[in-house]
Amino acid sequence: MKRRYAMGSFLAGAAAARAGDEMSGPALLLAGYAVGGSATEASALLAGITVSAAVGGPLLGVLLDRSPRPGRLLTRALALYGTGLVLILLSLGRLPLELSVLIAVFTGLLGPALSGGWTAQLPRVVPRERMPRANALDAMTFSLASLVGPALAGALAHLLGAPAAVVASAALIAFALPAAWTLPMGRDQDRDRDQDQDGGRGQDRGRGKTPPAASLTADLAAGIRAITRTRPLARATLTSVVSCTGLGMLVTCTPLLGERAFGSAAEGTLLLTCTAVSALAANAVLARRPRTIAPDTIIWSSTLLLAVALVLSATSHPVLVIAAALTAGVGEGPQLAALLAIRHRESPERLRGQVFTTGASLKITGFALGAAVAGPLATHSLPTALLTAAGVQLVAALSFHVLGAGSC
Repeated sequence: MKRRYAMGSFLAGAAAARAGDEMSGPALLLAGYAVGGSATEASALLAGITVSAAVGGPLLGVLLDRSPRPGRLLTRALALYGTGLVLILLSLGRLPLELSVLIAVFTGLLGPALSGGWTAQLPRVVPRERMPRANALDAMTFSLASLVGPALAGALAHLLGAPAAVVASAALIAFALPAAWTLPMGRDQDRDRDQDQDGGRGQDRGRGKTPPAASLTADLAAGIRAITRTRPLARATLTSVVSCTGLGMLVTCTPLLGERAFGSAAEGTLLLTCTAVSALAANAVLARRPRTIAPDTIIWSSTLLLAVALVLSATSHPVLVIAAALTAGVGEGPQLAALLAIRHRESPERLRGQVFTTGASLKITGFALGAAVAGPLATHSLPTALLTAAGVQLVAALSFHVLGAGSC
């Protein structure tokens, strides 16, 4: 009962935090546009809160790995992220845009806590034999958040105004704080607690096996080595980052795709909803049979599904575009679940947090790069942008096999 409750608390907290995160981007865009009346100001806020994740992720991961109570540190990171969202909102129209963007940059440093930082704690919650199903359920919270977050932001902005959407996103993140605070301690801390309860017997033996604390820089270097030198982890990371670049291109193209296929740019957001629903359904099936397909196989094969989806969307035919959105979800959802499974399987215990947060940072960077490239390309030619994104997905699949060549 305790483990079942802990897993339920973990999933509820993850879903709330990630829904708030998914909600914050559209909410900040709407708030920036409503206050400043400029798409440039709105996009600057979103870029500010996104770009710094590449720096914050590795550092946050090291701190989580070194913390005796990572749940407490995670709680503080979530609280600061939610506070940062409110401060950005309060600064709009009162402070120069540059200062608002600076607040967004500092807030974005903590962004990986909501994704990789949270997922890295999953092995503390469930035993090893239940990890495949628990991992699939955890991945479902990402799909659920991507479905609920933007829709809720749009609805609240329409009914109560854009500032209300920002406040609601911070409130959802705050809702996750109790679940983060009560996360179990690490295994080393459990061992020390047991020794204390044992009256100190074996204490010297335990101390003798404890290596001296490494420096922060050494831990950062060790985390990078773990990602780059562990072949299954390296190829899964590279494949997912390249694939996420293609997804960034797809998301950027959805307004134009909605206008081209359905006569309204707003319909493009419905395509993202279709993708999120499809991803959620695919991961639900995967959660029931988590060992049916190996995670390594899912990683590269999912990119082929995404390539097919992008080719279908390039036709701009309404029926094929809807089919493309659904196909993209079948690829995207299981790909994330497989990536998380490989990270859990391959990450050294003492570097787990850093592997997860660094991986999340790299994916965010890849997504941002794809979005930046797709904008001008789609303006020139939408089919060219979508077919280029399909080519990126093929490169992702190829990179997996290139790194896999020569492995045992």
